[in-house]
Amino acid sequence: MAEVGARPSPPPPGGLPRLLLPLDRVPPFLPPFLPPSAMTRSRQETLALRKQLIGSSCRLFFPEDPVKIVQATNQYMYDEHGNEYLDCINNVAHVGHCHPEVVKAAHQQNLLLNTNSRYLHDNLVDYAQRLSKTLPEKLCMFYFLNSGSEANDLALRLARQYTKHEDIMVVEHAYHGHLTSLIDISPYKFRNLGGQKEWVHVAPLPDTYRGIYREDHADPALAYANEAKTIIDQAHERGRKFAAFFMESLPSVAGQIIPPFGYFQKVAEHIHKAGGVFVADEIQVGFGRVGKHFWAFQLQGEDFIPDIVTMGKPIGNGHPVACVATTKEIAGAFSSTGVEYFNTFGGNPVSCAIGITVLDVIEKERLQAHALQVGSFLMELLNQQKVKHPLIGDIRGVGLFIGVDLVQNQEKRSPATTEAEFIITRLKEELIMLSTDGPGRNVLKFKPPLCFNARDAKLVVEKLDQILSDLEKRSA
Repeated sequence: MAEVGARPSPPPPGGLPRLLLPLDRVPPFLPPFLPPSAMTRSRQETLALRKQLIGSSCRLFFPEDPVKIVQATNQYMYDEHGNEYLDCINNVAHVGHCHPEVVKAAHQQNLLLNTNSRYLHDNLVDYAQRLSKTLPEKLCMFYFLNSGSEANDLALRLARQYTKHEDIMVVEHAYHGHLTSLIDISPYKFRNLGGQKEWVHVAPLPDTYRGIYREDHADPALAYANEAKTIIDQAHERGRKFAAFFMESLPSVAGQIIPPFGYFQKVAEHIHKAGGVFVADEIQVGFGRVGKHFWAFQLQGEDFIPDIVTMGKPIGNGHPVACVATTKEIAGAFSSTGVEYFNTFGGNPVSCAIGITVLDVIEKERLQAHALQVGSFLMELLNQQKVKHPLIGDIRGVGLFIGVDLVQNQEKRSPATTEAEFIITRLKEELIMLSTDGPGRNVLKFKPPLCFNARDAKLVVEKLDQILSDLEKRSA
């Protein structure tokens, strides 16, 4: 790995972004591969046992030909034969699979103590203090949990206790977690289950590529926010009262969406006037992934501050850690009931040691700046492919959160679902792990570990170019 003060590489041909670190940057942890002889079962035996013992709703990537992963490091994963797969989608292993500093922190704290947060321990307050320095000043009260779903469930409770209201507004295609309370506010899920509850209100997704207000609209942020206001007004006429507006700072399962600048401020104004609070779900996109800022909600501008922020996934680099940050007023209202909030494992010394170390690694390895530079490089390469291949309708993203929207027709923007599935299957054969998202399952999503480098970006785009060219030849 290059030193922090390393001289930047010269600009690549074509005026691509100057990189902070060399193209071939590789973090210094490459443990020896576990030999096949150490495996206890073949892939088929493992698959047979999974079908026998694990619920079929727990789905596999590539179910027709699943991969057995037995080891991982940095941005790479290894199957039982030692084949190295480039991981372009694992936003949980935020600073790299099995990062040695994170593993060391967990091991050292496990040797000393792991217990619940009813005892005083420095790790808990040290971690809260570290997180507070990354957030706006008013977000100064913290609750630690084990998963993003737990975090959003608690945010729901906080909002309702503070406002004394029940109703929640979300955007179309939103996903906020797998608990019953969160399925109820996730159109991505409830559209195929029990349907929409009376207390749930769904605003249009602020998507300027496929939505009702597109890139040619004079002020899409205002137009989409006015749609939310109309829903609030109509709900008020029926006697409904709002507790919160929930939104992923960058909607992911909706198709890697970048909301128009200013949308959050305008919606927050409407929800505040209605007596509710704004919850920013950073579970997939926080901790420097967007590059320009530490939190994705900060992309909306310094004048926007949510009332509650939820965190998960990358916060523990694979260890189950989550957090809710909020204001003193909201935390005080939650405490005023006299009912204790206790989470057996939330905020335990091991989890906090890991969380602190993840923050250390992000800072030490300059991963936020790296995400911006490599993400910009990847976006430029992908935009070059967009000019070349009519299957690519849109390239959108920021930092290492990028979507490639595939279309059958450029004017109609009809989702190229079959082609997207073919592409990720072919990429798997090239030992590259990519996945799809969006309502049409036609958006190739990039959310790799932040150590993903420019050499990886070039490899993926070269393979994507070959596959797209082959598809076009077949359809000619």
